[in-house]
Amino acid sequence: MPNSTTKLETDLVTLARIALSGRPQDVQQILYRISRSHREALPELANALNELLRVVPTRQSPLRKHSEVALPVDVDTRFQLLKVEEHPELDHEPIFVSALREQLMRLVDERTHLKELLDAGLEPARSAIFTGPPGVGKTMAARWIARILGRPLLILDLAAVMSSYLGRTGTNLRYVLDYAKSLDCVLLLDEIDAIAKRRDDQAEIGELKRLVTVLIQQIDDWPSSGLLLAATNHANLLDPAIWRRFDMVVEFPLPREDAIMAMLRSTLPAEIGDDWFNVLSLALEGQSFSEIERALKQARRAAVVTKTDLVDHIAAVVRNPSQPKAQRIAVAKALVTRGLASQRRAHELTGISRDTMRAHADTPVRRRSKQGSSDGQA
Repeated sequence: MPNSTTKLETDLVTLARIALSGRPQDVQQILYRISRSHREALPELANALNELLRVVPTRQSPLRKHSEVALPVDVDTRFQLLKVEEHPELDHEPIFVSALREQLMRLVDERTHLKELLDAGLEPARSAIFTGPPGVGKTMAARWIARILGRPLLILDLAAVMSSYLGRTGTNLRYVLDYAKSLDCVLLLDEIDAIAKRRDDQAEIGELKRLVTVLIQQIDDWPSSGLLLAATNHANLLDPAIWRRFDMVVEFPLPREDAIMAMLRSTLPAEIGDDWFNVLSLALEGQSFSEIERALKQARRAAVVTKTDLVDHIAAVVRNPSQPKAQRIAVAKALVTRGLASQRRAHELTGISRDTMRAHADTPVRRRSKQGSSDGQA
């Protein structure tokens, strides 16, 4: 066992040095490594360390426990850099199709089966990056995960962390990540593309390129006791090295017909009827969940204020001039064939002429091809 003993001695010296420097989050990382490295030679030591790592730090009120540590602030403005949701709440339950829910639940399950993973010499996924257009549910998914895990959610908007003095932006970033590492929390880096742009982008100055290096180092050092999430609306802007640092990539495409239908049923009264639900799910394809939610709320508010039938205002939601003409033809045809509107009214809502409707009267309604394999609600 001489080699194992020598390695253990080296690990203990490293552990002592880090502990004396006052970096508890890094102490946990070293303990994870010692547990894995010496599992076969010293199983009792590995099991004892795993048990400690499983229960420390406590999950009870982690922010209150560290209340003596002030939230990090920008050194110039003194504004707080983090938005803290100690008990994350959702306005409504998110709608996830099976493929997306499976990926998100994998993150949750690994956290709730931490002991089993540690006993097997494994760690849970430390990080994941959410990609997709605005309004498809990335932030809501982070809030949903934090709620299930019973952990606070810390949100850092990387566009806001940028200091007027670029050299201080890296300091801001380190403040935030060092603070989050000390907590048993879920940290969301929102709009990560604000500072993690490709380092071969000639338009970016050297200081911004150095920020990418700082971020990479911080992600590499992230402890598995916490969960680091990032979100981007512009995946093509990210530096390739950033992608490799995340344990999981989760894509949030625009919602498909089935997800839109589920949202409509959960948002609108059943009295609206299946005919309208079907037409709306067809008319709203191509929009994000947040856009759909905004349109439905406007319709509901208008119905309350004017004391008129909600259906009268729901019809206006059908208007979607940005849709391809073939799709608008399908919507117009569905309105007429389901008896929801005359050809004249269908023309007003879709911009499709009555001659075109008549020409397509016998053509089956064709929906656009599916957009990806998973959705999330904003």
